[in-house]
Amino acid sequence: MAHPSVTEILPGPFKQVRRQFGSLQGKIPLLTGDFTQHHAFMVASMLRAIDEADTRIARLSGEINRQLQPLQQQVDLLITIPGISLTLAQILIAEVGVDMSRFATAGHLASWVGMCPGNKESAGKRLSGRTRQGDTWLKTALYMAGASAARSRSTYLGAQFRRLVPHRGAKRATVAVGHSILVAAWHILHDLVPYRDLGPDHFTNRLGQERQTRRLLAQLAALGLDVTATPREETA
Repeated sequence: MAHPSVTEILPGPFKQVRRQFGSLQGKIPLLTGDFTQHHAFMVASMLRAIDEADTRIARLSGEINRQLQPLQQQVDLLITIPGISLTLAQILIAEVGVDMSRFATAGHLASWVGMCPGNKESAGKRLSGRTRQGDTWLKTALYMAGASAARSRSTYLGAQFRRLVPHRGAKRATVAVGHSILVAAWHILHDLVPYRDLGPDHFTNRLGQERQTRRLLAQLAALGLDVTATPREETA
């Protein structure tokens, strides 16, 4: 990435910088002062650090892609899950591998990663539902995947998030979506099949239209609204 040469804009007052960065014309007038040689040195150092970081990232990404070539089928299958990008698929494979025979069930994998609710009880009373520490890197990746999938309006995972968020809050609902993504990943890697979305109306269909109608009417009543549901007449 080529950056403007600081030697071309310095020394001199800050107005000289404006001509080099036209996209900042609206913001530059809010600033006052001079851009000195010291500032030029610091900016040049930061730009060099950014370029060096970009070079390292490109080199590491190339090596990751090279090592994952034998597992390209698994990568392609994982990215069929909503919220799972190429990078997140690579993280998942790096952390748990592709041999799911090590985990008897998807629940065992979720427990090992730390994406299932805690089960702390004393005298028959549940004390905490916090997740265990587990695999920090993979938990973070799954939370990011859950947050991405939650924004979808046309998937099961998006519907799951919207169903849980009123009761559990956004953070716990996102963790629950991440758990569902991990369960799906176990089945995908175990059976080598693509992701099959249950659809955004899965919960409605599972509950049944009548039960879903009662639930929605109860929510409206709790808001102080009197609503009567009348079936829509079918048109010929």
